[in-house]
Amino acid sequence: MQKRINLLIILGFLLFAVFQMTAQNSTNSPYTRYGYGDLANHSFGAGRSMGGIGIGLRSSRQINPMNPASYACMDSMTFLFDFGASFQASLYKDGTNKQNNLNGNVEYMAMQFPLIKPVAMSVGLIPFSHVGYQFRQISTSDEGQVYSELFEGIGGLNQLYAGLSIGLWKKRLSIGANLNYLFGSITHTAITDYISSNSTRITGIQMMKLNDATFDFGLQYVQPLTKTDKLNIGLIYNPKKRLNNTKYETITNGSEILLDDTITGSGYDFPVGYGAGITYVRENKFIAAVDFSMQEWNKALFGGKKDQFNNRTKISAGFEYIPNLFSRPYLNRTRYRAGLNYTNSYILVQEKNSYNEFGATVGAGFPISDARSFVNFSLEYVKIKPDFKTMINENYFRVTLSYTFNEWWFMKRKVD
Repeated sequence: MQKRINLLIILGFLLFAVFQMTAQNSTNSPYTRYGYGDLANHSFGAGRSMGGIGIGLRSSRQINPMNPASYACMDSMTFLFDFGASFQASLYKDGTNKQNNLNGNVEYMAMQFPLIKPVAMSVGLIPFSHVGYQFRQISTSDEGQVYSELFEGIGGLNQLYAGLSIGLWKKRLSIGANLNYLFGSITHTAITDYISSNSTRITGIQMMKLNDATFDFGLQYVQPLTKTDKLNIGLIYNPKKRLNNTKYETITNGSEILLDDTITGSGYDFPVGYGAGITYVRENKFIAAVDFSMQEWNKALFGGKKDQFNNRTKISAGFEYIPNLFSRPYLNRTRYRAGLNYTNSYILVQEKNSYNEFGATVGAGFPISDARSFVNFSLEYVKIKPDFKTMINENYFRVTLSYTFNEWWFMKRKVD
């Protein structure tokens, strides 16, 4: 009976997540006007509050799609389910003006379960990118006409994945792969009102729809150091992929249609990516990890054009500490986490200027039930520092809550 209740709860989470993630608008950044928008963080639970690490993270208590090789370490009797949501306060400044915004959305949902020993599978829905902005400017043409321009953008891409992992040698070496289905749409709207010309309004709308399959691969190796200490080494690789796409463009002058065009097969790429991570683990006491990753965006086509992006690198570091897992006081069994990360954006503003991103996180994992399941909390501060002072500075305070459900669903019991 309890398993049926748990299953209904999980199905409810899944339906809610699908609805929210396909309709979310989780940013107000003008920089999402470029490329695919703001790229999402694919770190779950503990990794999210440890600076976004995950390449070398290997835990039987957590789903980690950042490295699909990690799935094989789960217990053969265990079922995992993870669901996360975030809430964000944003501050935008350009040296003269300020703007504050609040956003909230479903971050991810995923499940993981064993197939046959030593093979495990994970399935989930996670965001790939977010687009959401609105800003207005007043200008004067060379002929002296005063006009206002309103720019709006909404949408993003989602990623549905199914991954397999196989343990190859003494629970120390595993490989894995994710099959990803990218889908979604991004819409950019520009409205120009010529104030001195009888309020003439020209509206341009560009909508891009993308859907295609991609792959990513992972490897993890565990080197025991002592009875309680070990070193996890992880590697990931994402091949380049030209994405199926359809682009719709319309331009109207009042009720008059000036352009109505549909274009298929334009060059939109998912770039080559690779990364490495090292995680030091002392069983039931602490975890310390460092990740490095790179995506070769400067070689990717976007709308059939090259050289529109920067190569993107990311460095993350974090740790987790448990005071005393086997003591009675609850706070001694709580997992305390913190981390730092640095990213240089792939986005080029007007094909020449970019920005760097600095982040700091703190969080905790609160055990529930019989200490197999957790409620994870993380607080993240993100600073967007552009190349030039005239560009927009962004500051984010982000709270993420997730529920990691861990049950012995595949164990036969005498009493249910």
